[in-house]
Amino acid sequence: MAGSGSSSGSSSPCASCKLLRRRCTQECVFAPYFPPEDPHKFAIVHKVFGASNVSKMLQELPAQQRADAVSSLVYEANARMRDPVYGCVGAISYLQQQISQLQMQLALAKAEILCVHMQQDGHVTASPPSASRQHQHQMDGEAYGSLHMQNTLMNTMNSTAIHQHQQMLGSLGSSGSTAMMLQEACLKKESLWA
Repeated sequence: MAGSGSSSGSSSPCASCKLLRRRCTQECVFAPYFPPEDPHKFAIVHKVFGASNVSKMLQELPAQQRADAVSSLVYEANARMRDPVYGCVGAISYLQQQISQLQMQLALAKAEILCVHMQQDGHVTASPPSASRQHQHQMDGEAYGSLHMQNTLMNTMNSTAIHQHQQMLGSLGSSGSTAMMLQEACLKKESLWA
């Protein structure tokens, strides 16, 4: 069973040949990517994808892309072992959900900062009681414009968040009623700002 013809030049066969109990030759497609020191790496890929499928994939790829392909296969196999149903897709969906939540929190924080700045500007530029009515009307118009801008900003943020959540829910196969409930929740948040 010693692979004297092993591509690594050592007397030990690669991890795949060792697991499959076959002689490791110099032409072994697995030898450069599954060293004998790391048998678990091939074992998990073999368990998820099968040795013949991995061999076919590697043989179809140019030599310079094989290392990346093996790395991806190992990653996907590990993810599939942790989550047999969703694999990498479950991790990606979870991260996309976190990104959407953080984007919503960031948008709300920016809106709150804008509100604080507008309130501070309103207190600083408040006219004294002896100011003319024309100046007061001008300030009221500016405040209305600022509030209108804030409301437009919140509507844009909420519609963007709703769209992102709908995409996320659609990719996970959720029902339309869940998307409607999410829209209603976002609209309730919007009404707090209006």
